[in-house]
Amino acid sequence: MRRSGILLAVSSLPGEYGIGTFSKEAYAFVDFLDRAGQSLWQILPLGPTGYGDSPYQSFSTFAGNPYYIDLEDFISRGWLTKKECEKYKYGPDDAVDYYVIYKAKFALLYKAYKKSLISEDKDFKAFKEKNSFWLDDYALYMAIKDDHMGSGWTGWEKDIKLRKKSALDRCRKEFADRIEFYCFQQYFFYKQWNELKTYANNKGIQIVGDIPIYVAMDSSDTWSHPELFDLDKDCNPINVAGCPPDAFTALGQLWGNPLYKWDYHKQTGYEWWMKRLSHCFEIYDIVRIDHFRGFDEYYAIPFGNENAIIGKWLPGPGLEFFKIMKKKLGNREVIAEDLGFLTDSVIKMVKRSGFPGMKVLQFAFDSREESDYLPHTYDRNCVVYTGTHDNDTTRHWYDTLARKDKSFARRYLDVKHPKDAVNKMIRGALSSVAETAIIPMQDYLEMGGEARMNFPSTLGNNWKWRVLGSQLTDDEADRIFKLCKLYGRAKKPAL
Repeated sequence: MRRSGILLAVSSLPGEYGIGTFSKEAYAFVDFLDRAGQSLWQILPLGPTGYGDSPYQSFSTFAGNPYYIDLEDFISRGWLTKKECEKYKYGPDDAVDYYVIYKAKFALLYKAYKKSLISEDKDFKAFKEKNSFWLDDYALYMAIKDDHMGSGWTGWEKDIKLRKKSALDRCRKEFADRIEFYCFQQYFFYKQWNELKTYANNKGIQIVGDIPIYVAMDSSDTWSHPELFDLDKDCNPINVAGCPPDAFTALGQLWGNPLYKWDYHKQTGYEWWMKRLSHCFEIYDIVRIDHFRGFDEYYAIPFGNENAIIGKWLPGPGLEFFKIMKKKLGNREVIAEDLGFLTDSVIKMVKRSGFPGMKVLQFAFDSREESDYLPHTYDRNCVVYTGTHDNDTTRHWYDTLARKDKSFARRYLDVKHPKDAVNKMIRGALSSVAETAIIPMQDYLEMGGEARMNFPSTLGNNWKWRVLGSQLTDDEADRIFKLCKLYGRAKKPAL
């Protein structure tokens, strides 16, 4: 079945309060997708973010980002006033100012929490009980983190760092109110998200979620389950994640995430991973697994190294992992992020898994060699993108392309004039045999480099771009619908 979708992070939605939320603007975007004939809305990971604001470095793989909670819900309940929220309207409408949001939103959420008297609510109690396997540790972790001025758990007092029972009992008692506040945040995050997802599903739109293969070192996951990770007896990392040097990065990429003790996971039947994936399939319809090749083999860098030059490849769990996943969770829709240099064993694993891999058109136009990212090389079982959140916008990419590569792209896509390049790229993706095509919202709007979402391996200028409500017009939706219908991808709008 041919289908299409749009890539847009929740944080990039329009709205009043500095960042995209599960607000009326989110529902309006679902209506836009529906009118545009789209079957899919791909988002970025929904977890709570910290230093660097990356959704791929979250304080929990299970928790949701409280920034996305819609304040209008609390205003309607009488827990906040419009005036209290007004000061949160700060900064440009087309960019996120994370510092201002961090300073303002938690204070507003705490006011709402204190007025809510939520602790006796039966639905709240049921939520806490159902999610206790991760929520108890997460809420405690964040409360202790607040008490330590936001510092990571590896620098906490030894008895708390190593989770001595007496220390944790003391913290639960001392920080009881703060712990309940973090539970309150998660309850309303998931309540609002589930309502939005249901609205989308009822219009025939599925949510494509994103799961990073690794969790952050500064996370409740690592702190509460050190046995799952490559840590020493004092819970310090032995090796960390990254990628070796290549043609693009002479020093490689040092991500710093803790690595898994895959032998231990195997002994448990991958229990923690199955809980993680099961949770993802509850909140998403389709899951894109980031850095899929890490399940075949992964790069281990000694902790403390300043770069990724020194490291070694080690075997991952392989295809067995996905056989167990299918046995325990059933046949679920997965997209394998199989970009970059792939060995024969990785290619074989992706093929035998049956999961569609990814094709990114911006990677196709290297005039020096034939590329399997060119549309004429695809088979049906793949997902094609013009670019992803890690790529430049197609407009800026084309404008800055090397002369020979641009000549190749122009000839391949039949670009007669530079202004037509983005439209031709989109048509190249939509017209391909790939069953699924997903286009970033920035590319449909033909935006320049100012709308780029992420510059990999950098800090300080990422994850900020937001679309304006005025850009999501009926005319734009109708244009997208006609384009997708032309290539047999548009669903009938439910409106």
